[in-house]
Amino acid sequence: QVQLVESGGGSVQAGDSLRLSCAASGRPFSSYAMGWFRQAPGKKREFVAAISWNGGNTYYGDSVQGRFTISRDDAKNTVDLQMNSLKPEDTAVYYCATDHSRNAMPASPRYWGQGTQVTVSS
Repeated sequence: QVQLVESGGGSVQAGDSLRLSCAASGRPFSSYAMGWFRQAPGKKREFVAAISWNGGNTYYGDSVQGRFTISRDDAKNTVDLQMNSLKPEDTAVYYCATDHSRNAMPASPRYWGQGTQVTVSS
C-alpha cells in the first residue's frame, strides 16, 4: 500500500522560504511521477507542482511558477517542494500525491498524504 508522509510545514512571514518534504513507501518510488497540491480554507484544491518518474520533466501551477521548485531523491524515496518568496495567498494545507502515471499528474491522484499546514503572514 502506498503511503505518503509530508513534513516541513510551518508559519512564516511573507518573503520567507520553506521546504516541504514527502516520504513515500509501499512501491518502487523511482517508477512514478510525484506531485504537490494545496487547499486553502473555502477554496478548491489547487495543483502546485509535479515531477516525472526520472525527474526529467517538471510542471508548475501558474501561481507558483518561478517561486517554487520540485525535486526528488530516489535514493531516499522523497520528493521536496522548495518554496521561495512566499506570499499570504500561499497559505494552505499542502498535500503530497501520486498515481500510477510516470510523467504527468492527473487532476485527482489516487494516493494522498495527510497534508501539512503552511501559513504565511504579511
